[in-house]
Amino acid sequence: MSQQDKPSQQPSDNATIEQSLYAKHKKVYARETPGKFNSLRWFFVFLTQAIFYFGPWLQWNGRQAVLFDLAERKFYLFGLVLWPQDVIYLSIILLLSAFGLFLFTAMAGRLFCGYACPQTVYTEIFMWIENRLEGDRNARIKLDQSPMSGRKFRIKATKFFLWGVLSLWTGITFVGFFMPMKDLMQELMTLTISGWSAFWVFFYSAFCFLQAGFMREQVCKYMCPYARFQGVMFDPDTLIVTYDEARGEPRGARRKTDDLKAKGLGDCVDCKVCVQVCPTGIDIRNGLQYECIGCGLCIDACNEIMAKMDYPPGLIRYATENSVAKQYTTRETLRHVFRPRILLYTGILLLIFAAFVYSLGTRIPLRVDVLRDRGVMSREVGDGLTENVYLLHIMNMQDTARTFIVKPEGLEGIRMDGRDTFTVPPLQNVTEPINVRAPAGEGKPGANPIGFVIVDTENPDVRRDEKSTFFQPN
Repeated sequence: MSQQDKPSQQPSDNATIEQSLYAKHKKVYARETPGKFNSLRWFFVFLTQAIFYFGPWLQWNGRQAVLFDLAERKFYLFGLVLWPQDVIYLSIILLLSAFGLFLFTAMAGRLFCGYACPQTVYTEIFMWIENRLEGDRNARIKLDQSPMSGRKFRIKATKFFLWGVLSLWTGITFVGFFMPMKDLMQELMTLTISGWSAFWVFFYSAFCFLQAGFMREQVCKYMCPYARFQGVMFDPDTLIVTYDEARGEPRGARRKTDDLKAKGLGDCVDCKVCVQVCPTGIDIRNGLQYECIGCGLCIDACNEIMAKMDYPPGLIRYATENSVAKQYTTRETLRHVFRPRILLYTGILLLIFAAFVYSLGTRIPLRVDVLRDRGVMSREVGDGLTENVYLLHIMNMQDTARTFIVKPEGLEGIRMDGRDTFTVPPLQNVTEPINVRAPAGEGKPGANPIGFVIVDTENPDVRRDEKSTFFQPN
């Protein structure tokens, strides 16, 4: 091949340059920092985990207070019992959660991510264990870069063991919301746990161990869908963690006594502490980024540095894009935060919540079906009466035994033959055949509309009216 025939090694002007989108993972060594936002995060850690870990152990009327019993198809929430027929209430709860998430995001960014998200909470707990065993940020970096030794193996093994114990207990607790915790613990102690229960215990445990221990910020960056669609909920009046570029730039090192105007510097000392404390490893000074979870740790770190330099706090703060650009006062910022969009979201949320509470408050804990037994024809009995047979199905949706009286109506002289009261155990169903008689001359030949009134003998407000038909022979 001649020199002229050889392909050119220089890309042409129209050539496409391929660039890999793969980026090798860089472990984030988050630095611990005190401050009010860090304290607030730990408050939510304790609050959420207290609810989670103690929830399955609470008792209510001799049963588990919070139990989503899929096998029995009943959801127990203290005194409230939801059946498959109450799926509308579960839908409303999900709707309230979604609207609440939209409201908080539009108003103050990713507050849920920074303070209450399970990924954030468990990552914080796992990192606390790591920091207690391996030391501060510099010590952890040095330990990971050092070759394997007896000390390093001992520290890492202890850390993984504690992570594993916490993850396993988390998996057990999670399954304890879906089957009685006492039964689950008994099965675990006797090694008689069922296959599905064991699968979910170890699956959730491994899930927690992997995501909180190793993946951490990668879940927020690459797996969480909320991080992706949050951008459509933000606007220039949304409260977010913001770096005041006009005040901070130009950044640079200086002594405490230096004259900033003479040196042409802003308030940012370029210490990079805000980067070191970030759990996702971003530099907030580069502006809003989808990796930011709004935890506020960079605010605590920056305010600590500002205090040491005798500078006013708030170089990094919760603010809106407009408030930073237009130098709003705190009052003006809040006035713009509570804008019509937020008021609309709040109004819809309160309306749905009010309807939800009203519906639950007026909910009748009773389900009744009365079906005419098609296998038994209407028949004439003594005393000039016609008898029809029905199947009565009563569902007691309360956690106490109830006695109900059944009264037919719709025809003159219609009555029950036999007993008309039925006692139903708590949270149980009763199906009984009932005989109904009416004078042969009442109504027309063929089907006649009648009704059944089923009333709680102790509480007349618990009542159901069911329609049916009564057949008179031709």
